[in-house]
Amino acid sequence: MPESTEQFMRHMKYFLFFLAFFVIGWGFTPYQDWFLGLILGTVISLYSHWLLHKKVKKFTEAVAEGRKAVTLGSFSRMAAAILGVVIAMRYPETLNLYGVIIGIMTSYIVIIIDSFVTLFKAVGKRGE
Repeated sequence: MPESTEQFMRHMKYFLFFLAFFVIGWGFTPYQDWFLGLILGTVISLYSHWLLHKKVKKFTEAVAEGRKAVTLGSFSRMAAAILGVVIAMRYPETLNLYGVIIGIMTSYIVIIIDSFVTLFKAVGKRGE
């Protein structure tokens, strides 16, 4: 399995952990609008992350074969984020707008966490 696919699968585990945490928060706290916003934003972030992974894979294959490189889908990812914000603004009694925005940023949090975990594993292997 290529390294990027392994990394993507690790990221999916983090996303599922965050989603499980947010669902538990939604079910057992009085802040249901916040957690529902976080869930929607995280799902959008997961979609954007998956789409970027897919597009980068196609981009890499095109460059390796000498073909014209395709776009990386920036418009699609921005449209998904805008859709999430529009939904939150349309239903403010159910979804918290700030929760959606923070949820959309979940992919960056996942990337940072994975980078630190990978770094600490590499440092630990050197010390052995």
